[in-house]
Amino acid sequence: MTDPLSRHLSDLPSPDLSAVNNMQRRLTDILRPNGALARLDEIAVFMAGWQGLDFPSVNKPEVLIFAGDHGVAQAGVSAYPSEITKSMYSAFESGCSTINALARIAGASVTAVDVGVGRPTGDIRTEPAMSSDRFEEVFQIGRRAVQHCDCDLLALGEMGIGNTTPSAAVVAALFGGEVATWVGRGTGVDDDGMKRKVTAVESAVERVGDASPYEILRELGGTEIVALAGAIVEARKRRIPVVLDGFVVTAASAPLYSCNPAALDHCVVGHKSAEAGHQQLLNRLDLRPILNMEFRLGEGSGAAAAIPMISMACAAATEVPTFSEFFEADT
Repeated sequence: MTDPLSRHLSDLPSPDLSAVNNMQRRLTDILRPNGALARLDEIAVFMAGWQGLDFPSVNKPEVLIFAGDHGVAQAGVSAYPSEITKSMYSAFESGCSTINALARIAGASVTAVDVGVGRPTGDIRTEPAMSSDRFEEVFQIGRRAVQHCDCDLLALGEMGIGNTTPSAAVVAALFGGEVATWVGRGTGVDDDGMKRKVTAVESAVERVGDASPYEILRELGGTEIVALAGAIVEARKRRIPVVLDGFVVTAASAPLYSCNPAALDHCVVGHKSAEAGHQQLLNRLDLRPILNMEFRLGEGSGAAAAIPMISMACAAATEVPTFSEFFEADT
């Protein structure tokens, strides 16, 4: 029987190789020293391939945030109570949160989707986070949210008090190693909170043992984490380039990568968060962050902050003439 997660990751579309080759040729003749913009040029090639355009651009970026509550939050693994998830979700909808402010500057719209606010998952220390039915429900909510997006660049974010704990559990179960190295302070737990957090993740990882990526995500992930995985899959089906946010969003992508290492080819990482396990996870996934501003907010903030850089990469590749174009215009 096909794994419920793996079945979504077959027959994935590839980037438009014609657009990729055309952009690469253009950049070898662009009116500046070859390779002078380094990573920006790589991003321009990435955008050309996934937009399928010789002249890519960012005109309709969108930030999509999923929010849900976690049973493990009762273990004292966060500096804030679970009720904050609901408050922050209201702030997203009213347009007054940090991500709304950042998105306005980036020219992006913000959509927040409730996949479990006030309906916490099971406590992953002792029980599965969700049933197979709930997993499928929230995975499909993530997919449908992208189906309703009208964007040329999708930035993904999350909200869920305590969600760095299930994120650490997911990646520790997937990749192994010392559990404590995957666990960080999240929104700022003290030393006692860190001990509780490490213990919670150790208990969760030990409970699931050697499981498939699907079972790890279902047993240990949160509803917003599963919805993010669904959104990443749907964006790939639609060839929408994706900007992943920090540790939690990247953790949501990790089971997809474990099923199919090509599953994240349409994704870039907006930033490296201050969360302890994020760089280790990026190394495992062979992903490089665009920014390193030591954010630990979530909400899609790091992904939103990277949107202007991606837009600049496209502009620098398409609005600057090649040497051939410049000298032809000059004669």
